[in-house]
Amino acid sequence: MESTRPCASSACRTASKWPTKCVLAALFAALSSASTVYAQRPSPCTSAAHRAFDFWLGEWQVHGANGKLAGTNLITSAHAGCVLRESYRTPGNYSGESINIYDASRKLWHQTWADSSGLLLTLEGGLQDGKMVLEGRVPGTGGSTVKHRITWTPNADGSVRQHWESTDSNGKWTTAFDGKYTRKTSP
Repeated sequence: MESTRPCASSACRTASKWPTKCVLAALFAALSSASTVYAQRPSPCTSAAHRAFDFWLGEWQVHGANGKLAGTNLITSAHAGCVLRESYRTPGNYSGESINIYDASRKLWHQTWADSSGLLLTLEGGLQDGKMVLEGRVPGTGGSTVKHRITWTPNADGSVRQHWESTDSNGKWTTAFDGKYTRKTSP
């Protein structure tokens, strides 16, 4: 008497499992080779222009022009060296973060900054005489526009000066912050 069950023979059962096993094997092989190809591909962010802001990498103590500790800043490399990530903190609950990247298609640096005051600031620029200079605009009061310019200068002693300027209501540049970054030492 024949079985009324579909695929009762061992050959049929084996054949019915074959497509699933083959699909899984093919998927595994494809993923393995894709990750191998990706791992062998060099980072697209190794040019001198991509490395121009690397002097800012590190863990820093930031002191204001008055010499007092303004905060700490951690600048790390992320995403295969294509991005600099900033995390700034002060002793008094103010904090902010930025993402920095060299845009090779436009040949300029871009920074997006957001902080605990609600400020969103986008800056763009590049190296000028060995200094990183980024500029941007935000809406001001009464329909005006406030310009921002931040200049990072690497110093011979390994410190970095950050000079943040913004325009006043008359369009005159004034210093918003003038700080010195020194490498953070272990406590």
